[in-house]
Amino acid sequence: MLKSQLWLGCGGTPGVGKTTLGKELASRSGLKYINVGDLAQELYNGYDEEYDCPILDEDRVVDELENQMREGGTIVDYHGCDFFPERWFHIVFVLRTDNSVLYKRLKTRGYGEKKLKDNIQCEIFQVLYEEAIASYKEEIVHQLSSNKPEDLEDNINQILKWIEQWVKDHNT
Repeated sequence: MLKSQLWLGCGGTPGVGKTTLGKELASRSGLKYINVGDLAQELYNGYDEEYDCPILDEDRVVDELENQMREGGTIVDYHGCDFFPERWFHIVFVLRTDNSVLYKRLKTRGYGEKKLKDNIQCEIFQVLYEEAIASYKEEIVHQLSSNKPEDLEDNINQILKWIEQWVKDHNT
């Protein structure tokens, strides 16, 4: 197998750094980057006034991404991953951020109080990590700390090493 057949998932609460990590990782690894949140603007089935965001049509997202995922060589960025088929990922990374850091990031984004509170609680209770563990084999789900700029570089280096080893192990 070649690197082009590798699939990575990046998940975590909004504001933990998934997009920054995913884009930089794609740039350095040569893998294709897909931000599912960008697709949400086209593939939604309503709008949530309370949270001020589109409601993602998960079935349409899976249908839309199926061919791209079949090609491989893909990094998928979305806060949740429980609706993606298990066959899509060789590894899933869930970014985690300390609540005080996350609060500042989300406040800077202009999140309303309810959306801010709910996302912080989501992080406190590890909701997205638990969803990932429930949706995929536990051994492919990994948590990465994302609190400070140095964490980004450490995480990228760790994932690049994993990719390198995966390619060696599957290059038959």
